[in-house]
Formats: sequence, structure tokens, C-alpha cells
Amino acid sequence: MAMKRCARAFSCGHGIVEASLRRVNRAALTPVEAATIVKGEHFFEGTQDESVKILVIGGGGREHALVWKLRESPRVEKIWCAPGNGGIAEDATCLPIEAGDVDGLVAIAEKLRPDLTVIGPELPLVNGLSDALRARSLNVIGPSQIAAQLEGSKIFTKHFLQRHSIPTAKLYGEFSAPAEAYAALADVPYPIVVKADGLCAGKGVLLAQSASEAKDFITRAMLIQEFGAGGKQVMLEETLEGDELSFIIVTDGEKYADGDLGPNTGGMGAYSTDALMSLELRTVIEQTIVEPTLHGLAADGIRYQGFLFIGLMLTKDGPSVLEFNCRLGDPETQAILARADFDLAEELANLASRRFQPEAWASVCIAITSGGYPGRFEIGRIIRGLTDVSENTGVKVLHAGTRRQGDVLITSGGRVLGVTAIGDTLDIALARAYESAAKIRFDGMHYRTDIGRSAGRAKSAGD
Repeated sequence: MAMKRCARAFSCGHGIVEASLRRVNRAALTPVEAATIVKGEHFFEGTQDESVKILVIGGGGREHALVWKLRESPRVEKIWCAPGNGGIAEDATCLPIEAGDVDGLVAIAEKLRPDLTVIGPELPLVNGLSDALRARSLNVIGPSQIAAQLEGSKIFTKHFLQRHSIPTAKLYGEFSAPAEAYAALADVPYPIVVKADGLCAGKGVLLAQSASEAKDFITRAMLIQEFGAGGKQVMLEETLEGDELSFIIVTDGEKYADGDLGPNTGGMGAYSTDALMSLELRTVIEQTIVEPTLHGLAADGIRYQGFLFIGLMLTKDGPSVLEFNCRLGDPETQAILARADFDLAEELANLASRRFQPEAWASVCIAITSGGYPGRFEIGRIIRGLTDVSENTGVKVLHAGTRRQGDVLITSGGRVLGVTAIGDTLDIALARAYESAAKIRFDGMHYRTDIGRSAGRAKSAGD
């Protein structure tokens, strides 16, 4: 049966963040023109029954969730997904182009001329895909290459946060030479956080308990180049203590809407419910983090359009920024979209001119992974039990790492499936998700059984 749908669409009423733009020229910021903003009203010009075609970039659980919700729109005639996966292939035409192949994606977009392109992962954003598509008069959801530096460079982000007095961990140093980084290890307190500057596929951060651990990480990043270009520079920063929280906004650079989520679970699951966050905490996050971030981007001449994932630590002194991601999270997207009943195609085209405000439902996404993940894992395992799960009310299985092999579905990645469920309460949603997860089988499969147990801990700042 189809997942039960929430009853309320977006409503207006979130605070407006006024932002002015100007050009800027900094060492880390080349001269910038504000990115072109695609206005939603132009996207839906014409008759009400005019159909639209959408291209989604990416091939994981986040993109399956996007395709799933976009497919529900009565206005959507066609969805392509590059590269897609075995589950996405049921709802969209998958194209054999990797998400990091900017030239290939631009070429296919020029050929297909989609009405809207939605970029899921960070690599094409950091590599400038959104700019290339806008230059060809194609509507796209995703920040410019300049704006995507918020995820593409941790050093750039740290300077941005300091420049605009946004709470973040103390910076002990940034280094371009291994010898300088080694020398600094004698003068910092432990444990300490060591970060490779660039994109490292989620492996570029270490909480080092000792100088030897930190030195080993620096060696791997800067000398062995285990992380490629992402490890050319490293930074050392203070260790923060508290609960982690994900806060996600969508913005056109002036207005924003939030889709707050719950505590970080290391990519193994996510949950979302109105009860997770008190009004006090939401207000603190908006006033000390969100609004200064948007003001700061505008002041630096950067117009940000798209999703902004803010990773926070709820310290005893209040929320502090750990990181920015310039796109929706995975598996956070699955949990957020499971709660929402609205025309996603229209809302993305409108660029957050309205606010996420679903009914008071709860949702959860349980990630099922290959044995050994996030370390070494095997692929090619036959997946069974999905037909049984499809009969469960309030449950949708979203594919992250699968592919078709003849008549069977097999594993093709570390995170394989996201069992996503909604319910009147978080307990009901969790029960549905875990009941469904238990019906799925493949050799070596694994999932956490404690997702949602810490719900309610992140309700007030400074607790």
C-alpha cells in the first residue's frame, strides 16, 4: 500500500531575512557576481495542466527520496536520474553518467533540456555544475561553486564563521606543510579535532586522543595523500562536547524555510518529529546561526540558492557550528520528505517561498548496510523480502546502493537501503520501520537498533 500522506502543504509565515549583495575580492574569494536565482513563478508559467520534466543528479538514498516525492506531482511528466540506482529505476529513467562528471552532465542536460535540475550530492556542486547549467539558461536547484565552498573547504568555512561572529570551535591552526602541522601538535590540548580541508568522502575528520593519532592522520592526508586533493591542507580545532543536531534550510538567498531534524546517528539512520526541538532552541539557532549565516553570505557577495545543511553541537554554552553541507543530507532527506505532503516539484521551483510545515507526524529512516560498512564491505548480495515490506502501511523503502542484475536486485554499495516510515508518534514510526527492516534479507546485512532512543534530549540549548 502507498505511504499514508500528511494533510498540510507549506504555509507562509517564517521570518524574512533581508539581505543586500555587493561584490567582494578576498584571497580565498575571487570576484563574485551574485548567482542567478531561478524564480518559481517562471517555472510554472502557462496553463495549469502543462507538464514538466526534471533531471535529478545522484544515485543514493537521498536521490531516491527526491525522485519518489517528485514523481507524486501531477505536473511531472518525466524524471531522469544520473546515474540513479536499482530502486530509482522503478520511478525514473536512469542515465549512465556519474555525478562527478560535470562535462557529461552538462552535455546530457543540454540535450534533454529539463525544466528543472535538482543536484543531490556535493561533488558536482563544488565542481561548478550549477553554474554551468545556469549559464545555459537551465533552471537548477543548488548553490554556485563559490557558495559550495562552505562544504568544499573547511578552512574557508572556518574563516567565514569567524568573520561573521557565528559560534564555532576555536581554531588552533591551519597548515599547508606537514612539518608545520606536526610542530603544532605539541602546543594544543587533547583530544583535538583534525580536519582535512577539502572533500574526503566523509573520512576527512578525526577526533584525535593523542599527538601520535593526530600525526598519523596528518601523514595520511598530506604525505600519503590518502584523501587526494582534499588533504593538501589540514586544520586543528577545539573539541566540542554535547549532542549533535542537524538543521536544514532551503533558501533563495533572502528567505529561508527550515526542515530541522534530530541528533546525528553517523549515517546509519535519522528521525524527524515536531517534538524534537523546543521553540527556545529553534529561536536560538535561527538568531545566532541561520540568520547571521545568510547575512554573512550576502555581505561577502555570495547569493546562496538551494539547501544548506548545518551540523551543530549543542554545547553548554549554546549551539555551535560543526560544519556546513551545501545539499540535503543522507539519510536526513528520507526522514524529512516522508513527513511532508506537498508538490515537491512546485516547491523546489518556488525556491522556498513557502515554509516546510507538515502535520505533527513523526518519521524515521533506518539505514540497512552491507556487512563491514563503513570499512571494507562486499557487494553483489541478492536482496530478498522487499515485496513483503511493500505491503506495510506507512513504509517506503528507498534505495541507496542497489542495482538490477537480471530479475533480481543486488547490493552495490555500503549503505544499501533506507527503510523509511511515518506515524502519529515517533514510537509508532520506529515500530513500523523496524518491523519492515526485519523482513529484508541479504548476506551480511546490518542496521542499528537504537535509532530514535535519544529523542527528546535535544530540546533546549545548553542542557
